[in-house]
Amino acid sequence: VTVFHQNIVRDIHDVVDGSHTDRLVAGANATMRLVSGLGNPGVDAAALIEEVNANESSADRIKADFIQLLYESFTTPINREQLHTLILDLDRILDTLQTVANAIAMYHIEGSTSEARTMASLAADACLRLNRAVITLADRSREQESLIEFCREVDVIEGVAAQAMREAVTKLFEHEGDEAAAWHAMKMRGFYFTQEEVLRGCKRAAKTIEEILIENS
Repeated sequence: VTVFHQNIVRDIHDVVDGSHTDRLVAGANATMRLVSGLGNPGVDAAALIEEVNANESSADRIKADFIQLLYESFTTPINREQLHTLILDLDRILDTLQTVANAIAMYHIEGSTSEARTMASLAADACLRLNRAVITLADRSREQESLIEFCREVDVIEGVAAQAMREAVTKLFEHEGDEAAAWHAMKMRGFYFTQEEVLRGCKRAAKTIEEILIENS
């Protein structure tokens, strides 16, 4: 193995096994605190929205550097196309978390609901498991069975979130109301669907990791 190849492997591991997914976890946690704290006078919603945006911007820079590294490298420990797909999958999750956070200000959502808190918590759990899965993927000396388990857990969490979203939307339209109530129901429906899209993104990323594992095992 050449020194150049060793450096490429090290640099790819540095990006994949910590930097980007650390931003993902931080963004998900900030979103969870934001959603959970809505309506609480002690919570600075604007600061938490900015925290999510900052993590997304930082992750964008890491993604750009990572893709440039893929272009420049002759060989990588994992197929370059698979790595490219994975970094895009992870980045889309952060983009959607940013959409969730910014929707709170855009739609003037001033209070939280139990359903929104549940989905925000599930998203944070799924992102943490993706972080652990990517770290395990980068360190081939680790037990790969744990990587499979992390991906399975993400799939289960997404299923729970999908059910929570359906129940939340059903609850919104259980009773007819005036025009203001109808507008509230429509904006919350959109908000819940965006929250669930975070989990669908996590599920896609987990499937990509599984495919990488299968091809490289």
